[in-house]
Amino acid sequence: MDVSLTMWVLTVVVLCALIAVDFFFGRKPHEVTLREAGTWTVIWVVLAVLFGIGLLIFSGGTPSGEFFAGYVTEKSLSVDNLFVFVLIMTKFAVPAEYQARVLMVGVLIALVLRAGFIAAGAALIASFSWVFYIFGAFLIWTAWKLIKEARADHPEEEYEENRFLKLVERRFPATDRYHGTRLFIRENGRRLITPMLIVMLAIGSTDLLFALDSIPAIFGLTEDAYIVFTANAFALMGLRQLYFLIGGLLEKLVHLSYGLSIILGFIGVKLVLHALHESGVHTPEISTPLSLGVICAVLAVTTVTSLYATRGDRADAGTPEARR
Repeated sequence: MDVSLTMWVLTVVVLCALIAVDFFFGRKPHEVTLREAGTWTVIWVVLAVLFGIGLLIFSGGTPSGEFFAGYVTEKSLSVDNLFVFVLIMTKFAVPAEYQARVLMVGVLIALVLRAGFIAAGAALIASFSWVFYIFGAFLIWTAWKLIKEARADHPEEEYEENRFLKLVERRFPATDRYHGTRLFIRENGRRLITPMLIVMLAIGSTDLLFALDSIPAIFGLTEDAYIVFTANAFALMGLRQLYFLIGGLLEKLVHLSYGLSIILGFIGVKLVLHALHESGVHTPEISTPLSLGVICAVLAVTTVTSLYATRGDRADAGTPEARR
């Protein structure tokens, strides 16, 4: 897909405008209701669908199919991020009325960092076709790692700060309490950072770690940097509302890790087959429609089996004893 510089600039400007509108409506600190989260979730999904339809009309079925496959993949992988976001919010004791602001800025940081990852990945693929072997092997290894972690018992899982965050906390003095949405304050003549800034950096830098598998995964579905970027943007920008909408349901998705491991493994195999094909080996290649079908089917089965497996927990939660 040949995308001009003008189209790139226009896309970024429109995305920035949408983000500004989102920020305007959520500018005042408040607890996000399910109705608000649901409304904005639908808005971002509809915008993504309209964008995909626009690609279909102006660029054809292939770019549109690649966008939807990439969007669904990134969206499903981003749900796994929400588990960690919950742990971060708990560790830093973020007040409920500030959580929306934390997530918005954290997601914006993640989007900027991912844009750099996408540019680097596109440059590597354009110069070295053997990179597909590395991406494919990495995704297969990640899939196996996810299965091992899913089968392990983690009853008291906690968030562990990454090296970047520890460096920030060592180099810059911080307050021990929140000061509204302020990121810096001046106290006794010293400029201090607040926990608000630290938790925003925690969200953004943690998402960058998740990008290590999600970016190769979407490059396994399309080599078009424009589609990779827009699919990531639409998936990430709806992540804040999704956090509040399904936050209470996350613990019910007990089979999500298995589903994501299947998806990553499937895309890893697709990448290896594509790399072999590029090397001149006659191997079958997996089409985009088939990829989209497999991804959607795996997510549907994972959701149904997860809800079925936790039906007893929901029933117990409704008993008088559980509500005491």
